[in-house]
Amino acid sequence: MFFELEHTSNKARAGTIYTSHGKIKTPVFMPVGTQATVKAIEQRELEEVGTQIILGNTYHLYLRPGIEVLQQLGGLHKFMNWNKPILTDSGGFQIYSLADLRKIKEEGVEFRSHIDGSSHFFSPKKVIELQRAIGSDIMMVLDECVSHPSPYEYVEKSVSLTTLWAKLAIENFRSIGEHYDYRQYLFGIIQGGTYLSLREKSTREIIELDFDGYAIGGLAVGESMDEMYRVTEFTTDMIPQKKPRYLMGVGRPENILESIERGIDMFDCVMPTRNGRNAYLFTSEGILSMRNSQYKNDDSKIDESCNCYTCTNFGKAYLRHLFNSKEILALQLSTIHNLRFYLNLVAEAREMILQDKFSKWKKDKIIKISSKQFSYSKEELID
Repeated sequence: MFFELEHTSNKARAGTIYTSHGKIKTPVFMPVGTQATVKAIEQRELEEVGTQIILGNTYHLYLRPGIEVLQQLGGLHKFMNWNKPILTDSGGFQIYSLADLRKIKEEGVEFRSHIDGSSHFFSPKKVIELQRAIGSDIMMVLDECVSHPSPYEYVEKSVSLTTLWAKLAIENFRSIGEHYDYRQYLFGIIQGGTYLSLREKSTREIIELDFDGYAIGGLAVGESMDEMYRVTEFTTDMIPQKKPRYLMGVGRPENILESIERGIDMFDCVMPTRNGRNAYLFTSEGILSMRNSQYKNDDSKIDESCNCYTCTNFGKAYLRHLFNSKEILALQLSTIHNLRFYLNLVAEAREMILQDKFSKWKKDKIIKISSKQFSYSKEELID
């Protein structure tokens, strides 16, 4: 068994994903470790904050350190000394974000490296072969993520291309077998923008291929929150109950809770780590900007309800000092706290689902964590 659905509370779900590198209790948040590292935090600390699974990226790992290096050193788990599950994205979103450096064809994607400008080509089959060699527990198919807004006609063609690529990917996945001595799983990706008719088409076509799990892609790319929730719920209603559901690249804490209520099991986003490195900390009372002068002499905990290493040992004044002094420790301590906040949030959501108390808890929780919010400039959100 790969996925066990243990309990539902309306549409919210609690389950377990079984992999060779350990069990994953859902709902789950996956810290983003794009280049074989979650930025500003050690693997030991990832375990300490409660991380069950991390996300790596095929595109970046292919460019650096290179697939040959990973193969020679026994795969990504051994390379980065991470013995828990890993999910790898296919690189489709990175190719989408590098629109000026790529050309999409029916055969795949031709792109130039953002590092040195060298030319490369990803086909649906090659992406499977790369992820076999990387050795991730859960692999993603190559898909086309379209920008928002996009014309209906373009999104329709994109859905057809994504389905074609999914067919080629799963055929190759079933034919070449595992690269290492453990089983790998493959998720299909559902596209369709904000057009419900295209979401329905994509969902039916991808489900027909019988993947191990299903991801909803192409959201959190500029559409409104209401549109994102509408498309998410519409899509999850069509996905088989006994397969895990992954909403890619989402998002803020309130987005995660709203999406759990609509039947999502898995999440990833750079927001907790990236915002942490930019001095924005998530707390049970909202977001704090740690460069704010009001914390100059404030030795209180970042979050009174948090038991992470940062909150247990340091006050707001010290963290503000570290950021204003541009000390590296600021990035590490803030990342530890933000990831702990996210992981605690989904763990608590799971308990509320199991107790059939999720809906009311979610409403109360969102009110508290959304009490302080900030707008972020592009400069503040760049790695």
